[in-house]
Parts: sequence; C-alpha cells; structure tokens
Amino acid sequence: MAGSYDLHRDLQSIQAPVIHFDHVSKEYQKGIHAIEDICISIKKGEFVFIVGSSGSGKSTLIRLMLREILPTKGKVFVAGRELSRLRRHQISKYRRSIGVVFQDFRLLKDRNAYENVAFAQRVVEVPPAEIRKNVPRMLSLVGLSEKYKAFPSELSGGEQQRIALARALVNNPVILLADEPTGNLDPKNSWEIMHLLEEVNRRGTTVVVVTHNHEVVDMMQKRVITLRNGRVISDEQKGGYVYAKY
Repeated sequence: MAGSYDLHRDLQSIQAPVIHFDHVSKEYQKGIHAIEDICISIKKGEFVFIVGSSGSGKSTLIRLMLREILPTKGKVFVAGRELSRLRRHQISKYRRSIGVVFQDFRLLKDRNAYENVAFAQRVVEVPPAEIRKNVPRMLSLVGLSEKYKAFPSELSGGEQQRIALARALVNNPVILLADEPTGNLDPKNSWEIMHLLEEVNRRGTTVVVVTHNHEVVDMMQKRVITLRNGRVISDEQKGGYVYAKY
C-alpha cells in the first residue's frame, strides 16, 4: 500500500462499511480462541453497543480495530482498507483518525484539562492558532469550559471522563471507540457521558461502545452486538442487553 494513509479521504471515496470483520478469529494461545469466526459490518454514522460477559472477546475486538493486534484468521477492514496490510508508518496516522475513550480515563496527571486536550492536537502537529480555537470549543462541548485550568486530581470521575472524551474528539475522528466509558462512574455521570456520545454520533461520527452497563443499553435502544465465548450470538439493529437470555 503505497502513499499516505488518510481515513477521512477513504471514507469519502468508498461505499463500503466503515468497519468490517470478515470471518475473523484470534488465538492468543494455540487452539484457544479469544474470538472465533466474527462477521460484523458497521456503517458510517452508526451507534453500536458491543456487550457480553468478561472474557467474551469484547476487548479483543477493540484491539483489532485499533490495529494493536492482528487476526489469526480472517480480515479486518476500516474504510475499505485491510488493517493487516498497513505499513508501519501508516499505523500511527491511522490511529490518529480514531478517537478512543477508556474506562480509566488515561489523562496526563501533570497537565491541566486544557493541556490534556491540546496534547492530542500537538501530536498531529496542528498549528498553535488552531489549537487555541479547537480546545476551548471541545471543552465547551463537554460542559467544562470553566475547568480548563484544573488538573485531573482536582476533577471528579465524571469530569475526567468528559475531558478524555474532549481529547478523543478534538481531532475530528471518523470513528469513536469507547471501551467501558461508564465503568468507573455513578449513574448520573454515566448518563451524561452517554448523552455526549449520542450528540457526537448525531454530528456524524461512528460510535462503537463496549459496555457492561445493562441499564444504559436497554434505555438507549441502539444496535447491540452480543458476544459469548468469542462468538456473535446476537446482532439486533435496535434493542437491549440480551446476553442474560442465553
């Protein structure tokens, strides 16, 4: 694959799903599958929950989407490109086109809210003048304009997650992956984060959320992909958390 890698450009030029797993399996140990024969297609602009018990393969799917690991069998495509064929210098640029939010926030402890969000822009060499415009805009989106000088230790869990979300969104990603984004939050803050993700999705970003939060999944009535023992056992276009039925 010669030339530069541009996920935004690719999505403009193809009609393929934004994410596609083609009979994907992953073994971490010989004969022991983390996931097996996964076939999933996610369209541009969808909001999708991936659910299942611990060890069902959810985290493996996220790692495959981020190209942190490669499948043992099958192919993973994003915007029509097979991720295993990305060259080393293309991988980092690919990942910068994807926003990621984790359960444990992963903020830089020695930098304030503004600097945590700005860091994501500096990594991709956004001009300082643009950073000064973009960071306040994102802090406003997540409702934390007044906390821009606060360090992570001075913020609540919900506020830290909102800063993490602002950081994930500041580079205008085409895909947002949220890995247990409400796992360390109380119900009120959980709903605030989910409403923010829904707003991001309305603006055009494809959102994929891995979660154990039954109540959120049941209430939001989005597409739900359910995993069990590394396999897809249910893919409902609109529904709730169905794992308990199996």
